[in-house]
Amino acid sequence: MEVFYFDVEFAVNIHDKIIEISGGREGINNLGLVSSVLDFIKDDGYYPTFEDKLTHLVYGINKNHAFNDGNKRSSIALGAYFLQINGYEYCEKKFIYEMENIAVSVADNIISKDLLRKIISSLLYEIDYSEALKLEIFTALSLHQEF
Repeated sequence: MEVFYFDVEFAVNIHDKIIEISGGREGINNLGLVSSVLDFIKDDGYYPTFEDKLTHLVYGINKNHAFNDGNKRSSIALGAYFLQINGYEYCEKKFIYEMENIAVSVADNIISKDLLRKIISSLLYEIDYSEALKLEIFTALSLHQEF
């Protein structure tokens, strides 16, 4: 299956629109960090599957702090757009809904990249999270609350 991508200019435009609509500090900390994420997801050696690519996109935009503000919101919006342009419209709304809480936990180092990949795979291919995945998410959240 051919995977479709978008460029840095598009990512920045989406981010700017998010800030315009929902507020926050405008501007970019490091455009190279956005470019790096978008370049790496094209590398099938590093990210061979669609869910690997989507996971790295969401995680990288969320964690790299390339933008002055709105990194979590931008990671969700860009992930949703990546789903849309690659024929995964059926799960786009569910992805946005679930990622609203997950993105905060990723930013706070509660949800690891590995767990994020499991969550994203579930959103793409399952009706609901498996009991094992629910337990893994619950455990991650619980461990964080103990501190």
